[in-house]
Amino acid sequence: MKKHDFFERTALESDKQIHRRTFFSFIIFALSGAAGIAGWTWLNHRPRVDGTLQPLHSTLETNEEILTPTFSEHRLVKTYPASAAVKNVRVNSLIGTRDNIDINTWRLNVQKSDGSTVLFSLDEIKKLPKKDIVFDFKCVEGWSQIQHWSGIPLKDFITAASLHGETKMKYIGLQTPDKKYYIGLDMQSALHPQTMLCYEMNGQPLTQAHGYPLRLIVPVKYGIKNLKCIGTMYFSNQKPPDYWAERGYDYYSGL
Repeated sequence: MKKHDFFERTALESDKQIHRRTFFSFIIFALSGAAGIAGWTWLNHRPRVDGTLQPLHSTLETNEEILTPTFSEHRLVKTYPASAAVKNVRVNSLIGTRDNIDINTWRLNVQKSDGSTVLFSLDEIKKLPKKDIVFDFKCVEGWSQIQHWSGIPLKDFITAASLHGETKMKYIGLQTPDKKYYIGLDMQSALHPQTMLCYEMNGQPLTQAHGYPLRLIVPVKYGIKNLKCIGTMYFSNQKPPDYWAERGYDYYSGL
């Protein structure tokens, strides 16, 4: 066989191999695309549970079951000196905070498990020993800031308000006065020593955008659980409605 015939035959075989590989690559790509479309179509036709597609809801439930047993009130988030806190605290959402609050008529409405209601003014809440926390506030959108908050530990408020019986329940529910924003919080996280009802930011009263007159700070959770402008608090053995969980986010939202 002549030398140029050998190279020509080799080139033809190489072309055939390239065409064959290209063909199979195209087939694999087409099948993968079709499987992806079919999977997406199947997923979007699944029933919704608490506002989330059932397969995704099951995944989030599994994550919560894994994380919950690892939770400990002795595991504290890292804290910082007040000098490390940012002065320009980021505002991420105004849902539930747009109405002006008259502090003379505002009350924290606590609904007890026996059906009775107890009301607390801000002055009554502020009579309890104030504490500060400076920590790295984390948002599910990926940003974080070292922030300085002041108020009272939720656990101390529960003790002062004689709500010990309510802590036997599994969850605390919180709502803004207009009920446009609402969360459910597992009782373990609610009783964590760093979970606080706060009425000051950087040593000053809260602004409306940051939850005036009273907001929740839960350092062991992402920001979506840190309800601004608390109007109502209640207790339940069933998961209370949760604004972002209904929109596909993790109900537990633990760090």
